[in-house]
Amino acid sequence: MAVTTFVAGVDSSTQSCTVVVRDAETGAPVRSGRAGHPSGTEVHPQAWEDALLEAAEAAGGLQDVAALGVAGQQHGFVALDESGEVVRPALLWNDTRSAPQARTLVEELGGPVAWAEATGLVPVASFTVTKARWVADHEPELAARIAAVCLPHDWLTWRLRGGGALDELVTDRGDASGTGYYDPVSGDYRRDFLTRALGHDAVLPRVLSPSGSGGPATVLAPGAVLSAGTGDNMGAALGLGAEVGDVVLSIGTSGVASAVSSTPTADPTGIVAGFADGTGRYLPLVCTLNAARVLDAAARLLGVDHATLSELALSAPAGADGLVVVPYLEGERTPDLPLATGAIHGLTLGNATPAHVARAAVEGVLCGLADGVDALRACGVEVRRVLLVGGGARSQAVRQVAPSVLGCDVLLPTEPEAVAAGAARQAAWALAGGDEPPVWNAAGVDSYSGDLVPAVRERYAEARAHVLDRS
Repeated sequence: MAVTTFVAGVDSSTQSCTVVVRDAETGAPVRSGRAGHPSGTEVHPQAWEDALLEAAEAAGGLQDVAALGVAGQQHGFVALDESGEVVRPALLWNDTRSAPQARTLVEELGGPVAWAEATGLVPVASFTVTKARWVADHEPELAARIAAVCLPHDWLTWRLRGGGALDELVTDRGDASGTGYYDPVSGDYRRDFLTRALGHDAVLPRVLSPSGSGGPATVLAPGAVLSAGTGDNMGAALGLGAEVGDVVLSIGTSGVASAVSSTPTADPTGIVAGFADGTGRYLPLVCTLNAARVLDAAARLLGVDHATLSELALSAPAGADGLVVVPYLEGERTPDLPLATGAIHGLTLGNATPAHVARAAVEGVLCGLADGVDALRACGVEVRRVLLVGGGARSQAVRQVAPSVLGCDVLLPTEPEAVAAGAARQAAWALAGGDEPPVWNAAGVDSYSGDLVPAVRERYAEARAHVLDRS
């Protein structure tokens, strides 16, 4: 009788940790577990490890897995001293305090074109390099103690090996490409950029190949092969089996439009970040700060649950009779407006109803993502299919309204845990070796169609222009 080999994948996201166990050959789900993360934009990394241990226990333990991979939230600034102790709580991707440092770094290097050509991106407050400069500017004594800088998934992978020497930190090119001090084309760190930001050089994780291994685990799954791990967006693409021409729209804490591409991008506007993916290709990406939590806020404002919010939105006409929500509730990353606030435009006696507000909130989130898809196309990225994922994609209103905003069919994969599944697939790749990831049984998709309603985005663009002028 054949023995089934199991692999595990970890999704250490902003809000929670999910662990899945899969069949290494087919990708079939076996079991899973979840645990929450603390809220806020500044979190001690120990909370992620505690949540990982809790989620693994909820998944029935990982002692029987042959390989393990971690996909984590991108950009988080994890700083370690010479002994490997955490110097300060990690600054997360959605912490906007380093916006002034981002502008300063861009100016110091001579402008956005130089940054885009060197790293594939233009610094905004989300990226790791800006957080390093913020610490150097505001906490110089702590900055002087920093001996190593890594990302959330790097740190968790290192802890799964039991910690140890700083030179045992590892990463992959996908997550490294979101730091602001890595060139995804050459595959080299730009240590001069790190030094410019932090004030001195530091140990950085060794960049492994897509199928590389960071060694055996000593925690949770002793002896299991540890994959390189990757960023959450790269993990989602890998978990969905996304190919060139596929755009993944993720409505989670952030809103993300990312596309698998065979060629790199370098967008001097800074709208498209030219990341690498988890397979050796590229993942140009547009990210907004405001997505599913806009729907949370709308439901709270109206005093309803999410199911009722969806029903209300679908009961109102497309365009909400002129009511527009510009959903910059936490500032915004795209466009780069870290101090912006949300706005409601076009309020009249006729559209001052819960249904119109619900519809405008859904359309506002989707218009921001549609702008992201347009930005990808403007950079020469091929767009053949659009896949909708994330917690916000559970909304029936989001699913049904999306085609009328995007102007194309939208596919909803039935894979419920794309990021964790991608981490597990990468683990299976590290276990098996080879040039390509293992071919797993493809998840099914549900298709949503609808006619484009141009007026929705036209009105949104007008309202957004008012916010840009005000900012």
